[in-house]
Amino acid sequence: MSFVSEPIKQVDGSGLLTRDALDVVLAAAKAADAKLGDEIVALDVSELLNVVDYFVIASGRNSRQVATLVEEIEAGTKQATGRGPTRIEGLKDATWVLMDYGDVVMHVFLDETRKYYDLEHLWSGAPSVDLSSVVHQRPSNDSDDRSTSPGSPS
Repeated sequence: MSFVSEPIKQVDGSGLLTRDALDVVLAAAKAADAKLGDEIVALDVSELLNVVDYFVIASGRNSRQVATLVEEIEAGTKQATGRGPTRIEGLKDATWVLMDYGDVVMHVFLDETRKYYDLEHLWSGAPSVDLSSVVHQRPSNDSDDRSTSPGSPS
């Protein structure tokens, strides 16, 4: 089977987006989680932007981990959906790597860079996508450990 061109947004008969973009989101999040990406979130920006439907955001603790996350996300989305990014930018610095899938944009940050740009705050009007089926909760790396609840013995 040969595809001449694939539309960026695929719409079914009801006018709703098909699962294609969401499948890329889930595959990217799962791949980032497999390489211990931090704070993996996905935002549905389709009502706010005309050029993209989803942002997926993850971060790594150092530039080597950022590069590893990018490699794993590219391989994981290709394997799960048959789609790879049309463009990857920022890999040389590995402080903010942008992976463009057309309808999905993956942002892989170095932790400090992510905190500085704070995309989640910038796009706070966008609903979050539930990633609980593909991303596992890990203990926070914060030095302020609040593992005891109020009123419990310390």
